[in-house]
Amino acid sequence: MLTYKKLKKNRREFLALTGLTAKEFKQLLPAFTQAYERQYPSTKTHAGKKRKRKSGGGRKGNLQGAEQKLLFVLVYQKTYPVQAVLGALFDLSQSRANEWLHLLLPILQQALDDLGVLPERQPRQFARHEKRQSGTKEFIIDGTERRRQRPKSQKNKHYTIAAKRKLIVIKTL
Repeated sequence: MLTYKKLKKNRREFLALTGLTAKEFKQLLPAFTQAYERQYPSTKTHAGKKRKRKSGGGRKGNLQGAEQKLLFVLVYQKTYPVQAVLGALFDLSQSRANEWLHLLLPILQQALDDLGVLPERQPRQFARHEKRQSGTKEFIIDGTERRRQRPKSQKNKHYTIAAKRKLIVIKTL
């Protein structure tokens, strides 16, 4: 079974499975925990009903603790495995993996939004979003021009270009 305790000891594997370093994971964890507590308070069940017994009573699940839940959803986001494989990695059935994904993906999105690192999806809102961000930022545009087959007519000959790599660094204030 894949656990946070085991995985955090192997830096390369942690980065390969989650897309984050251990430091970045620790920065995301408090926001994820707060978003989870807002969505699913400990005084209520996941269905939103008042608890009949204390939180933590009953059978223990495989995704105990915020670290394990965050690891689960990050592994899914980075590697995008079939739910049966994801369930096998975390010792869950496919149906439980599906349920946890539906619970945790909105929590991750909210946590990223709380930290201000959620990408802007509306092009018209992008400029406004960038103005709200403070400090100087660097953007790197990495593109490759490739040779394309063009029509053989004389007027279109000048459009054929050689393949070359371009790297542009843009600084904004």
